Amino acid sequence: MKTELYNAKTQKENGTGVAGRVIRAGGLVVFPTETVYGLGANGLDGEAVAKIFEAKGRPNDNPLILHVAKKSDVRPLWVKIPDTARLLMDEFWPGPLTLVYLKSSIVPDAVTAGLDTVAVRMPEHRTALALIRAAGVPIAAPSANLSGKPSPTRIEHVLEDMDGRVDVMLDGGPCSVGVESTVLSLVGTPTILRPGGVTKEMLESVIGTVRVANAVLNPLGENEVAASPGMKYRHYAPDCEVVVAEGSPRRAASIINREYSLAESEGKNCIIFATEQTKSYYKGKKYVIIGDRDMPSSLCASLFAALRDESGGTDIIFAEAIPAREQGLAYMNRLLRASGFTVLNN
Repeated sequence: MKTELYNAKTQKENGTGVAGRVIRAGGLVVFPTETVYGLGANGLDGEAVAKIFEAKGRPNDNPLILHVAKKSDVRPLWVKIPDTARLLMDEFWPGPLTLVYLKSSIVPDAVTAGLDTVAVRMPEHRTALALIRAAGVPIAAPSANLSGKPSPTRIEHVLEDMDGRVDVMLDGGPCSVGVESTVLSLVGTPTILRPGGVTKEMLESVIGTVRVANAVLNPLGENEVAASPGMKYRHYAPDCEVVVAEGSPRRAASIINREYSLAESEGKNCIIFATEQTKSYYKGKKYVIIGDRDMPSSLCASLFAALRDESGGTDIIFAEAIPAREQGLAYMNRLLRASGFTVLNN
């Protein structure tokens, strides 16, 4: 398959129109959002959705998200719109919040992995919204990467994984948030299934108590059902080992320095993901500064790009754990899954 690429200039002229026709015809389109790049198909066409799983090598028991261009597009997709959903849509849409509720009969089982719920969001990106409007249907889309690899936040990441596997790519520049949307189930007690840019604290300021699913910071058992993308399998993994060190900044750095020296003595190439506050602890070692511990959003914005950019020729990436609160919860969720829950604390 030959993939057509439209850049920011040309897509204003005809890229989203071409891509919309491809979606309606049952093809695959890569498009930018504020979170990560998505791999989209007609969300009401089960055969088109099946192509997503084939292109990614994605297990078909991993549900997808439907992307819409306006709030009223949700009504046909759910059995009803709960009051809590209306409040959250008014506050956070368009934006990096996905809402999960009971699906209607028009949503194919291929989208939901056979579940009776479907996840829906309205992205905050002009190109994404223009594409959905041009397509005239909800667009089912996971991240536009090969299954298990770090999600793409730049078009060059997408080209590495998807060139020749999709019909059209729309280049919208770097993604600003850098991690996938928060996924919130509204079936029963509101529960975060996957953390993202919209935090627990932000949600609770609108609707009150919000739970966090145990699988956010822990592995989901092989016999447990994945209720959201990013829950069941090892995700976000680069082409090398990732090791996470827990503890205070000084303690985590001490663990990393010890393990780095040991690995180096065994002939392994290592790199450290440092923060602005800890860079001085790693003198004489190879490190990159990926953000500020006091601003977890900066770590989220650069994590996936760093995992891809720094894994070439590297055997081990060492990274510091941070407190799992506010956007630090999203960062730790991605980092732990990238490491396969390989964590050192002593």
